[in-house]
Amino acid sequence: MINMAVISLKDIIKYLVKFTIFIAVIALIFTYASKIKNNVTQIEILQKSAFVSCLDITIPGASSINNENAEEKTKNIENPLKLALGVELKMMSSLYNPTDENNVVSKEQEKSNSENNEEEPIQQAETGLKTEVQSSNVPNKYTVQYNGVKIKNETKYKLTKEILTPNINIKTENILIFHTHASESYTSSEKYTYKATGNFRTTDKNYSVIRVGRELDKQLQSYGYKVTHNETLHDYPSYSGSYDNSLKTVTSILQKNKDTDIVIDLHRDAISDSKYAPTVKIGDDYAAQLMFVIGSDGGVTEHKNWQENLKFAVKIQEKANELYPGLFKPIILRNSSYNQELAKAAVIIEVGATRKHIRPKLKQYEIFSKGNR
Repeated sequence: MINMAVISLKDIIKYLVKFTIFIAVIALIFTYASKIKNNVTQIEILQKSAFVSCLDITIPGASSINNENAEEKTKNIENPLKLALGVELKMMSSLYNPTDENNVVSKEQEKSNSENNEEEPIQQAETGLKTEVQSSNVPNKYTVQYNGVKIKNETKYKLTKEILTPNINIKTENILIFHTHASESYTSSEKYTYKATGNFRTTDKNYSVIRVGRELDKQLQSYGYKVTHNETLHDYPSYSGSYDNSLKTVTSILQKNKDTDIVIDLHRDAISDSKYAPTVKIGDDYAAQLMFVIGSDGGVTEHKNWQENLKFAVKIQEKANELYPGLFKPIILRNSSYNQELAKAAVIIEVGATRKHIRPKLKQYEIFSKGNR
C-alpha cells in the first residue's frame, strides 16, 4: 500500500514566499556589507590623501613625486609593499637632494656646485689703460735699477749690466704652475668666508693661492700656452718641509715634461703690517700688486740657473712696466735657491698680501680680473 502526500497550491505558494524572503534578506545583508566596505575604503583614501597633502607641504619634493606616481599607485594598489618601496626610494632621493629654500645644507651645496661648475668667459688683458699705484705705508725699497726694473739685491753679488740684460732663449710652449705654500690665503670678509686651517691659511682651494693659480692657468691657456697646474698642498698638514715636498713634485713633473723651462711657484706675500695691501688701479679695476722673488747660489752649493731665472724676471717685468706701470713691485734677489735650480725660467711670484686692500669691495683672490692680468 502506497501512502501519497497531496501538496496543495496554497502550500507551494507559502514555500515560495518564504524562500523569496530568505533570498531578499541575504541580498540585503551583502548590499549592506558592500556599502560598509566602500565607506571604509573611502575613509582610508581620504585619510591617505590628507597625509599625502601634509607630506607635500612638509617634505621637499613630495608633491612632485605624488603627482608623478598617481597612475602607478592605481596600477599597483594590489601590491602595497611594492608601492611603498617605490615611494620611499624616491622620497629618499628627494631628501638627499633637497631643494627647499629653507634648507641650509641645500643652499651651501648649491653655492659650492655653482662656484665649481660656473665657467666665466675668459676676458684677455686690455692695453692702453691708465695705471695708478695706490698709496701704501710700506715703501718699495730697491738697490739697483735696470731699464726701469727695480731690484732689491740681498746677495753678495754685484748685479752688473751683463747679469741683468735679459738676453735669454727659453722654451715657452709649456708652463708649470705649482704652490710650495698652497694653503696661503687672504683676509676673509663677511661675503667671502672660508674655514681657516692656520694663520691666513686654508685648505679650501677656492680661497687660497690655488684659486689664483687656476685663474692664471685659464688666462695663459687662452693665449695658446700649454699649462700644467699642480694643486698639491705641500705645506699641509705641516708647514715645515714645504720646499722639500714641492721639490719632489716639480722634479717628477719635469722628468715627464722635459721641454718645460717656465716654472712658476705662486705665493701670497706676508707682511705683519695690518694696513699693508699693495694695490694698483688699472683703468677702472683694482688689482693686487705682484712681486718676483729670485734665488741665487749664495746659500747653496750649486745653482747654475739663477742668473737665467733673474733675466727671465727682468724680461717679464720690463714688459709689465710698459703695459701696466706699477703692477710689479721691485724684484727681490735672495741667498736661497727655492728649488729654482730645476729650470731656466723658474721664479716665485707673490700675489697680493694677507691684509685687506684699500677698497673693501676688492676681492683679493680674484686677482686676474678684467684688465689686470
